[in-house]
Amino acid sequence: QAQVVESGGGLVQAGGSLRLSCAASGRILRMNAMGWYRQPPGKQRELVARITSSSGTTYADSVKGRFTISSDNAKNTVYLQMNSLKPEDTAVYYCNAQGLVTIVTKFDSWGQGTQVTVSS
Repeated sequence: QAQVVESGGGLVQAGGSLRLSCAASGRILRMNAMGWYRQPPGKQRELVARITSSSGTTYADSVKGRFTISSDNAKNTVYLQMNSLKPEDTAVYYCNAQGLVTIVTKFDSWGQGTQVTVSS
């Protein structure tokens, strides 16, 4: 099973920027996709951005044009550059990694989450 560790959260003023990082390690035969999800206070977890091993990307409408996801496949690492942050971006951000441990065994791993707080 892969282990996933996030870093880079914090407190920022509205209009500011933050960069989140996420590294996956452990028994990874192949990484298929990595992504960022967030859970605002009192709400359900939602997709923010996702990137596949072939660099296909998906973004939530609310972050398009402000956030950029990128990856370093050789390091099983994914980044989320967040610009023009808004108070409604305040949430715990979770990294997710999906892939193969063996040719027949998949993994779907989550990090512990990192807090992002945007003050108005």
